[in-house]
Amino acid sequence: MPQYINTIALAKIGNINLGTFPLLLAPMEDVSDPPFRAVCKANGADLMYTEFISSEGLIRDAIKSRQKLDIFDYERPIGIQIFGGDEEAMALATQIVDAVNPDLVDINFGCPVKKVVCKGAGAAILKDLNKMVTVASSVVKSTKLPVTVKTRLGWDEQTKNVEEVAERLQDVGVQALTVHGRTRAQLYKGEADWTLIGKIKENPRITIPIFGNGDIDNPVKALEYKNRYGVDGIMIGRAAIGYPWIFNEIKYFLETGKVLDPPTVLQRIEVCKTHFEKSVQWKGVRPGIFEMRRHYAPYFKGLDNFKPFRTQLVMSESVEEILEILVQIENHYQLEPEVV
Repeated sequence: MPQYINTIALAKIGNINLGTFPLLLAPMEDVSDPPFRAVCKANGADLMYTEFISSEGLIRDAIKSRQKLDIFDYERPIGIQIFGGDEEAMALATQIVDAVNPDLVDINFGCPVKKVVCKGAGAAILKDLNKMVTVASSVVKSTKLPVTVKTRLGWDEQTKNVEEVAERLQDVGVQALTVHGRTRAQLYKGEADWTLIGKIKENPRITIPIFGNGDIDNPVKALEYKNRYGVDGIMIGRAAIGYPWIFNEIKYFLETGKVLDPPTVLQRIEVCKTHFEKSVQWKGVRPGIFEMRRHYAPYFKGLDNFKPFRTQLVMSESVEEILEILVQIENHYQLEPEVV
């Protein structure tokens, strides 16, 4: 595998100039909503995607699906991700998405969860590349926006076909490809293998940006994988949950070779509070409080004796009470000496 240490990657999707080596926020179900995207954007994410949206749900005018179309100007550039296994439904869903005016449309050909795969969508389509190409082509023809794809290495170890996938998708007009370095059979287990992602970049036929995804959880690893596999950028998912600072930390390390200090307790509280307030504002008080509960543990991971505070946060049903608990956390940990 060649090393790409001196490569300067300038990623462009259609007319969207993402600059040098962009960092993308992954579309994560029940995570990548507007409140979460807001704190990631503020902390260095270059391109973000909505949670994936069912094409069938959009066509049925399902409330949850329609709500996921909410995007805001400060998030740009932003893509809306859709999934489905029927070309006509995907084409119609694309037209609905087009009306919201995102910067691009992304197709999910990688989701491994059973409820999606059973519908012949997500990673299931990796078992039928002709169908994948047909669906992708129908989406491309249904919009003037750039179309991108997120996928996996293949269905299982015996069918790692992503190199062929890359060529065929590019041939029908897909303008960027993100590859998660696992098969569907692996789900999220084991270590992500970026070897085939690197091989796609070596293919002289491939001219579209190729983004790598999987297991990037610190700046050192981001630089190592950038150099080793020559990708045009990196997509980050789980590592950003409760830690949106990872984007700026990677950027700083790539630019200077130095590691930024981790966020202070006060910085954690401020970003958590912003996330919480935006969650309540966008979703409403009750659902905003409820859905924020999954984020408290990640935001305050590693703090000694935090469990009692977390219990209070997840048990509270009052905005004022939660804000007061955050003040108590600040007062408690600010009295502690800084960890060096």
